[in-house]
Amino acid sequence: QVQLVESGGGLVQPGGSLNLSCAAAGFTMNNYAISWFRQAPGKEREGVSCLSADGTTYYRDSVKGRFTISRDNAKNTVYLAMSNLKPEDTAVYFCGTDLSTWCRGECDYWGQGTQVTVSS
Repeated sequence: QVQLVESGGGLVQPGGSLNLSCAAAGFTMNNYAISWFRQAPGKEREGVSCLSADGTTYYRDSVKGRFTISRDNAKNTVYLAMSNLKPEDTAVYFCGTDLSTWCRGECDYWGQGTQVTVSS
C-alpha cells in the first residue's frame, strides 16, 4: 500500500530555515515524480515543488531560489529544504504522488502533512 509520511515542520522566525522530509512506503520513490504541496487556512492546496523520476525539478515562482527539492534513494525519502522563510510560507505541507514518472501537477496519494509556521 502506498504510504507517505511528512516530518520536519515547526515554528521558525522569518528568514529561518527548515528541512522537510517525505518518507515513502509501499513503493520505490525514485521511480516516480514526487510533489510538495501546501495549504494555508482558508485557501486551496497549491503546488510548491516537484521532483520527477529523471531528476527534473519544478518550483512555484514564490519559492524559487529559497526552496530545494531532493531525494535520497537509499532512504526512500524526498526532502524540501526551505530557507529565507517568509510568513506567507506558513501552511501545512504535504507530499504526494500520482505514480507517474513526470511532474504533472496532480497527486492521487498524500501524506498527512506537517505544519510550518513562520512568525516573529
